[in-house]
Amino acid sequence: MSLTRRQVTTAALAAVPLAVAATGPAAAAPQGRPRERTLFIAGDSTAAQKYADAAPETGWGMALPFFLQERLTVANHAVNGRSSKSFIDEGRLAAVFAAIRPGDLLLVQFGHNDSKSADPTRYTEPWTTYQDHLRQYVDGARARGARPVLATSVERRKFDAAGNAVGTHGEYPAAMKALAEEEGVALLDIQALSIALWQKLGAEETKKYFNWTATEQDNTHFNPPGAIAVARLVAGELSRRRVLAPRDVRRLDREIPESWITWPES
Repeated sequence: MSLTRRQVTTAALAAVPLAVAATGPAAAAPQGRPRERTLFIAGDSTAAQKYADAAPETGWGMALPFFLQERLTVANHAVNGRSSKSFIDEGRLAAVFAAIRPGDLLLVQFGHNDSKSADPTRYTEPWTTYQDHLRQYVDGARARGARPVLATSVERRKFDAAGNAVGTHGEYPAAMKALAEEEGVALLDIQALSIALWQKLGAEETKKYFNWTATEQDNTHFNPPGAIAVARLVAGELSRRRVLAPRDVRRLDREIPESWITWPES
């Protein structure tokens, strides 16, 4: 499979922190100081790095480092349009496994594109092939001494006629929850948390969190405020579920300036 210039750039961006971290032994942290770790993100466009030509569209993975201490590096491998299946089939999970080290984290969020039944390259069935593919992430991370973490898909912006936020992911969140329970994996229920946030904000206010522009009404992808809000949910759940220690997170109760979000050239 040939890679586009953007895919090459994505791989390079994700690899930079790993090259730095690899300069010394994995367990060689000074006494009393936690070893630097990497949090890998495997996911879809809602989490992915965006580029200048897509601004103001913003993936929540771009904002996650604002809520984590600097000793915890984020390697964002999420890519637009991928499902739990296509991410594996394209060799992207293998690339993560080639870089991951003992003590690292693998945060997995898929479901948006797994439901696209008309596309056999991406489609998975919630209670069979979706769970089967997710097990490959879980088992592979554990085999390398890393910790897998599953996150249900962040919700789209959808409201019914009565103004109630409506779920759009069918049985995929429930299937992921069941797998997490079965495998003893930490679960971040971002679907439930995000739909509760959209309900609190309401139909009109949520437009300020999604990629609504003069030319586009996008109810799936985020702008900077939306990406920051979802990243805050993710970091908060990583702490609440004790995946990360309190010392690993920061700014959970602070406003994050939109100007902190930047979009590199593709």
